[in-house]
Amino acid sequence: MYYETIFIVNPDISQENTESITDNFVERVEKAGGRIVKREYWGSRPLAYSITKRKRGHYVMLVTDGEPQAVETLEQAIRLDERIMRFLTTRLTELSDEPSPLIRRRSTPAAQEEKSDDEAPAAEEAKAEATEAPAAEEAKAETTEAPAAEEAKAEPAETAAEATEAPAAEKVKAESAETSGEEASS
Repeated sequence: MYYETIFIVNPDISQENTESITDNFVERVEKAGGRIVKREYWGSRPLAYSITKRKRGHYVMLVTDGEPQAVETLEQAIRLDERIMRFLTTRLTELSDEPSPLIRRRSTPAAQEEKSDDEAPAAEEAKAEATEAPAAEEAKAETTEAPAAEEAKAEPAETAAEATEAPAAEKVKAESAETSGEEASS
């Protein structure tokens, strides 16, 4: 029977000390008659919620094969260790040889880098084409915007002429109002 145990170590503990804690747990499991089938260090990751006023933790996964007493020994050791913030043990029906999803996600960028090294010339050509296409579109946009810019330049001139005419029109209206007011009073 396989058991998967994931535990979170206090982030104040270094990665080296986290590894030594894990080594200690592995020794205890082996003394109890079990064996560690898979061991993964997931790194320092943010927690979903604060635990003991901490927002991060070192995640470690151990897959144990053996009797339930071996897992009980591991859980007892985890409960007694103050540096462990949380843990969870689940029973597995079958063991997968593939790495966990977190490890696969980390290894994916490395695999993409290897592929990109092989396909570097093709990628450079595609990148050059991608940069040329927006430049051509910008040039087209500039040519279509040029007449609009000329119209925009013409509009302020018209508004400036209207601006000088507007005070003159108001002045004429004011004078006519005064003369009409004088005629009404006489």
